[in-house]
Amino acid sequence: MLEGIKGLLFDLDGTLVDSMWMWKQIDIEFLDRFGIPMPADLQHCIQGMSFSETAEYFKSRFRLKLTTEEIKNAWTAMSIDKYRHEVPFKPGAEKLLRYAVDNGFRTGIATSNGRDIVDGLYRSLGLGRYIHVLVTGCEVASGKPAPDIYLRAASLLDLTPEECLVFEDVPAGAAAGKAAGMKVCAVKDPSAESYWKEMLSISDYHVSDFRDLFR
Repeated sequence: MLEGIKGLLFDLDGTLVDSMWMWKQIDIEFLDRFGIPMPADLQHCIQGMSFSETAEYFKSRFRLKLTTEEIKNAWTAMSIDKYRHEVPFKPGAEKLLRYAVDNGFRTGIATSNGRDIVDGLYRSLGLGRYIHVLVTGCEVASGKPAPDIYLRAASLLDLTPEECLVFEDVPAGAAAGKAAGMKVCAVKDPSAESYWKEMLSISDYHVSDFRDLFR
């Protein structure tokens, strides 16, 4: 899997950290403020969207009278405390990050989340020890499945797409990595169980969790 690879690029939620439960709960609580029940298809519809794109989608679909900035601010406030105190690494993730740093790999996170949110998690998990670059969906023209975010991360690491391996948990992210010309490893997450067959069809490799890489 690592032959010819110099950079490891990670999605954040559901891939590197166990946080997908949190975002679903935030969506439920946020919509409940307006008396709107959580649609069954919502998670699928927003898969891969940047933080800003998701806010725009909510505003349009649910006809909210808030601005997109007000929506994002509400989500940020709801998520920061959870990120700081309730979100751990996925099993084996920190071991892989430590291995990457010890063996000279360049590392990056490419997340659809806003930077304000990710900064809290950076501090709580000490991600700065392992990650060389962070790119958020709001910093590129188009969110996943467009390749922009992964191409940006590779550029910041001074690597070609062919030198990068992407780790993702949902099809939109895996498709973004493939569109960028990179190899992709699917990482299973309970929240994306229904997408697993699709992930296998897109990705070059797959693991149940990162501990598989050390067995």
